[in-house]
Amino acid sequence: MRHGKKFAHLGRKTAHRKYMLANMACSLIEHKSINTTVAKAKALKRYIEPLITKSKTDSTHNRRIVFSYLKNKFAVTELFRNISVKIGDRPGGYTRIIRLGNRLGDNASMALIELVDFNAIYNVNKEPSSKRRRRKKKGNLSTEAVVEEAVVEEAVVEETVVKEAVVEEAVVEETVVEEVSNDEKKENSEKNEIESSDSDKIDSK
Repeated sequence: MRHGKKFAHLGRKTAHRKYMLANMACSLIEHKSINTTVAKAKALKRYIEPLITKSKTDSTHNRRIVFSYLKNKFAVTELFRNISVKIGDRPGGYTRIIRLGNRLGDNASMALIELVDFNAIYNVNKEPSSKRRRRKKKGNLSTEAVVEEAVVEEAVVEETVVKEAVVEEAVVEETVVEEVSNDEKKENSEKNEIESSDSDKIDSK
């Protein structure tokens, strides 16, 4: 009779279950979130949260205890070096389970289990990014900044005036060239008419 035995067996023997949870815990530490079934996610939550609590105190004794569960030195290093720094102020509840619906093959209920402090979407205490830019108001600018802005505006105005003058000169040159070409065309046409009239007179004689 299984009185008081309330942990999930997950349809596996003891050794298989322990190594499976250790492997899932190492994957969660490495990737910060994994997809699995709801039953396995709940079992993993009970398995890994005491180990995360151990990592708050970085000592050789705690590292050896955690290593006896995870059996992966890289996961232990990541847990004590990076994760423990972020979850240092949190008193518990280091993981979050989000249900994802049912799996297509066997209709098993799926879930995503993740470390709470490594989610940028739900983490409201995240630091503002340095790439964000804010526009400064002119009332709060110093005199040097105002002078610089005025100099820049003057330079822009001068550039626009010069561009307009260049455009006007180009237009004037085009009109002059067109007039000269029209005069040349008229002269050529007159010469042709005179030549044709002379040739007609010669033919009539």
